[in-house]
Amino acid sequence: MIVEDDAALIARLQARDERALAELYDATSRRAFGLAYRILGDGAAAEDVLQTAYLGLWERAEEIDRSRGSVESLLMTIVHRRAVDAVRARVRRREDGAIEVDPADETPGAAERLVEREAAGEVRAALEALPETQRRVVLLAYFEGLTYREVAEREAVPVGTVKSRMRLALERLREVLGPAASTASGRRRTEPGSAR
Repeated sequence: MIVEDDAALIARLQARDERALAELYDATSRRAFGLAYRILGDGAAAEDVLQTAYLGLWERAEEIDRSRGSVESLLMTIVHRRAVDAVRARVRRREDGAIEVDPADETPGAAERLVEREAAGEVRAALEALPETQRRVVLLAYFEGLTYREVAEREAVPVGTVKSRMRLALERLREVLGPAASTASGRRRTEPGSAR
């Protein structure tokens, strides 16, 4: 989404211009669906999350504060939170620490996704320990699927700076997470976001 258009888009959303919501959807739905799907591993559930996220943004448009970031980043935050809430609704932890899957969750690979989510908790903790500039680069590249050039534009820094921050972040993550992080990053030999 073009930065110059963001303030105008917010004003149109707050004025209840349905075309503004349609334009936002057209510009962001592919990336938003990808984010929800990566968290949920289920297309139908990801579509449900998208529907509630866009509806929630529309219903609370008057609360959008441009100074806190773009509409797109706000939307991605909403999608992320709603997807995580959907996962938590399907999974609960017993007092002994064991994980129980909601019996209603019969989606394929539910057990495998639970194991992945446990590991994802460790990754989230490691990401939180990174300096803010490095964490933003990793989140934009790997979780929003942006290329280095797109990250550089979003962060208003040179592409070389983005690459340096990414390298430092990945080195730090490898130190914290050990061999699993090296394997995961070794699988991603292409530029982040390039497979889109």
